[in-house]
Amino acid sequence: MNFTELIDLASERLGGAVLVANDDFFAPKENLLKPSAPVFVEGKYTDRGKWMDGWETRRRRAPGFDWCIIRLGLPGIVRGVVVDTSFFRGNYPEHCSIDGATFSNLPTEAELTSDTVPWIPLLPEMPLAGDSQNSFPIQYEERVTHLRFKILPDGGVARLRVYGEVVPDWEQLKRAGGYIDLAAAENGALVLSCSDMFFGHRHNLIMPGRAANMSDGWETKRRRGPGHDWVIIKLGRPGEIRRVEVDTSHFKGNFPESCSLEACNATGLPTESLTDLSTPWTTILPRTRLQAHTRQYFDQELLDAGVASHLRFSIFPDGGVSRLRVYGTLAE
Repeated sequence: MNFTELIDLASERLGGAVLVANDDFFAPKENLLKPSAPVFVEGKYTDRGKWMDGWETRRRRAPGFDWCIIRLGLPGIVRGVVVDTSFFRGNYPEHCSIDGATFSNLPTEAELTSDTVPWIPLLPEMPLAGDSQNSFPIQYEERVTHLRFKILPDGGVARLRVYGEVVPDWEQLKRAGGYIDLAAAENGALVLSCSDMFFGHRHNLIMPGRAANMSDGWETKRRRGPGHDWVIIKLGRPGEIRRVEVDTSHFKGNFPESCSLEACNATGLPTESLTDLSTPWTTILPRTRLQAHTRQYFDQELLDAGVASHLRFSIFPDGGVSRLRVYGTLAE
């Protein structure tokens, strides 16, 4: 799987934040993690210079580099980054590098900038191109909570995307007690594949919180032939399903007529095998009618499928769903 198909661990919508930067004279550091694509506005200026949709430092007149420190929204293993220099043409950095660190608490600014922080190099100094999507894979197998992003020597970057695998604190989740949402992005779940996502990305289905609007859900194009749409979800940890929520909020004239949920225990199997017709799926929720713009809960309707590691969520024939919540207990 291409690393850009994974979750953006630094996403602002997941709680990611640029906590501190040594300089952001021309454009604020907070722009770096905006979920929207960067834009350029011709003729727009501030009292400091040209308005730019990104993080931009002043021109450096002494040796060194500029930097910012980022708290990941979801801690995990970083598999790759995209350094987006869109619209930065004569003012982009020549190189960049990234370090990672793991904190068990929420460190203060003083703690983050201390010389005692054991920063681990994740990405060595790499050349950048202006007005481009600079894509870099990362080979580091440990969980990190914070990143230090360096630009050399100075300049502007529109967006930073940090793709990886979420690694939650399972001991903390178990101490909290009760059912765990095994299909939540924050608990390490991932939507591996889908039949279609023309109007809304498949990852939206497992994002935290309620959907802001129709664009914040998973929505397929109108189906003009036989069949139905589906997604395959890898659970954060294998478990037994006890309660399901299907939320069609904001989908009023385009919600699915019905849905179903199936499970399999395919730990260790390659992703490709899950779409093979020979893969045995066990029904958890039989095909059930849905309502528009409604949070729908199912528990007594659920069938026992034993321990599940993956789910196949089907909608008939097409349409949009805001969120899918799958609550259960962890397998031993």
